[in-house]
Amino acid sequence: MRPEILFSLFADITNVNGIGPRSADLIEKAMGRRMRDVLLTPPSGILERNDCPNIASLEDLPENTIVILSVTIDKHMKGHSRNHPYKIMVSDETGELLLTFFHARADYLHKVLPEGTTRILSGKIERFRTQTQITHPDYMLPENQKDSIPNFETIYPLTAGLSQKMARKAIIGAFEVMPKLPEWHDSALLEKQEWPAWHKALEQLHFPSSKIETGIDTKHRQRLAYDEFLARQLALALARIHNRQANGHSFTDTGEFTKDVLGAAPFIPTDAQMRVYKEIADDLSAPARMARLLQGDVGAGKTFVAALAAAHVCGSGAQVAIMAPTEILARQHLISLGAFLEPANLTVEAFTGRDKGGQRDAILRGLKEGHIDVICGTHALFQDGVEFANLGLVIIDEQHRFGVKDRLRLSQKGHQPDILVMTATPIPRTLALTSYGDMDISILDEKPLGRKPIETRIVPIEKMQSVIDGLSRVVDKGEQIYWVCPLVEDSDLIDLSSAEERFRHLQSLFGDRVGLLHGKMKAQEKEAISEQFKRGGLDILVATTVIEVGVDAPGATIMVIEHAERFGLAQLHQLRGRVGRSEKKSSCILLYKGPLGVNSKARLSILRDTEDGSLIAEEDWNLRGSGDLLGARQSGVPAYKLADLDAHKHLLETAVQDARLMVTNDPNLQTARGIALRTLLYLFEQDVAITLMKSG
Repeated sequence: MRPEILFSLFADITNVNGIGPRSADLIEKAMGRRMRDVLLTPPSGILERNDCPNIASLEDLPENTIVILSVTIDKHMKGHSRNHPYKIMVSDETGELLLTFFHARADYLHKVLPEGTTRILSGKIERFRTQTQITHPDYMLPENQKDSIPNFETIYPLTAGLSQKMARKAIIGAFEVMPKLPEWHDSALLEKQEWPAWHKALEQLHFPSSKIETGIDTKHRQRLAYDEFLARQLALALARIHNRQANGHSFTDTGEFTKDVLGAAPFIPTDAQMRVYKEIADDLSAPARMARLLQGDVGAGKTFVAALAAAHVCGSGAQVAIMAPTEILARQHLISLGAFLEPANLTVEAFTGRDKGGQRDAILRGLKEGHIDVICGTHALFQDGVEFANLGLVIIDEQHRFGVKDRLRLSQKGHQPDILVMTATPIPRTLALTSYGDMDISILDEKPLGRKPIETRIVPIEKMQSVIDGLSRVVDKGEQIYWVCPLVEDSDLIDLSSAEERFRHLQSLFGDRVGLLHGKMKAQEKEAISEQFKRGGLDILVATTVIEVGVDAPGATIMVIEHAERFGLAQLHQLRGRVGRSEKKSSCILLYKGPLGVNSKARLSILRDTEDGSLIAEEDWNLRGSGDLLGARQSGVPAYKLADLDAHKHLLETAVQDARLMVTNDPNLQTARGIALRTLLYLFEQDVAITLMKSG
């Protein structure tokens, strides 16, 4: 139950005088609908006003400068029709100035700017032909109110139809109902950091008294960023402790199935695979529920570790569900896991939205009655109507969009199943803390024996023909090639190569041994092409980044990426990992269109110099920033409003330590600070953590 002290902040913005439903709809698009949404939206910039002595002084100022000046109202001039602007001529002893209004109300303007009076105006100067003018001044006041026009004020993100005036009205109105909240920080921390109280920090954010106060690294902005970090880290820490305290299953494996899987493995497992499996096996054997993230580069052998974990759980008589983001990947898991688990005689099936009728009914019955040991599927696995006899382990593969709430929701399909999240995306430490703080992390930092390093070359796009000429030699050796393009089809707007154009070009040279794969194709079509390439039925696969996960062809030794400068480092690393999956020597050719900027050059050089995914992830973060990192919104980075991950990254570690120490000492948040922190959780809508405390 949300504390009463926050009720006013969660009220609709229409409670502010002068904001009706129409304006509220616009404010909602730009900032949010409730008082707290508006208050937690930081200004997007600052508007400065120049105090000018007279109209003549405007000549020395550049166009679009915002000015304040005193004028006499000379003459109102109504437009010839509704489409013509309403104009007012004003002057002082040095010259004349024109005020222009579109869709004006004459009676209102006569009232505010009566002819013959002196008024203080503020607005943006423009020049139309030889005439200096101000269109829609933002202030028009009597002389005695000049001091009420600020020399600078904050501006906010807008949407079509929303004015800064209305956005500011919402901010002022929301601030008026801002309650005095209990302090949730330790006084020693506030003193050490020289941070103001919460209310004062918000006031300085929205109503700065000097230009210096608008900086992103000011004391008040740091405090607000830390509050947002702490709310999320506290929720993650509570979820973490809840997972560990929850009565899970103790999967005491006889070792029979895992022995069968290890004995029949077509390779010698790496030390890293066995170390990580032991970490997982220890979790599975313990009475507390497992919540673990398994991170490993493409080709590091995560699927084999998942097979061992599945064998361990099935050895205790429970079932395993593996969820993948696409049908291709789900069905690929069916093939690869099926092969690993076949020696243990475990039944592995796939289930996606494509399964209909009798086939669907048979799978649902097999899950409910326990005949299916391991099920590989998409989101379809977690629909209503899918029931398990005894779901013991949920494995989520390559699903970056899952947050802590989603992981909690998924676990409700069984009786407190253990959870393993797998990703091949290199995760910078900052992202790991912000997105997976509720989980333990295992890293596969070794490639399978016999794998050779991938040679990476950076080639200007002008030399593409020589690259194409070299493909014949690769095909003659019986090896395969990926060719990745940034677009699916040709575009008049963007000068980039499309997969369809490159497919036509390569097909004209290599015939029907060239295939095409992109995200706009139907699932069955994509799956058929993927299988054909995997089986060696195609020599060259032209594709978009849809191959980043899910297409596994050990025979592929060449990866060509067109316009590599357009991709993020982590994404290039993922694509490169599609080759080098056998003992054969593999290469990755990065075709770029020059001239390259400093950042682009640095990105491609890092990729050429290292295959270390962790190092690449950190460098990508440093070069591109969190907002642009691998399309950060899809990478699991939470949408912070007050915190900026690049500017405030140094505060995150402290928030992690603070949150974990708090839940260790006060797991039910019952101390005075704990109760104040509950308010913080509700304020930042991280109250799923409160529900966890109540549920045990």
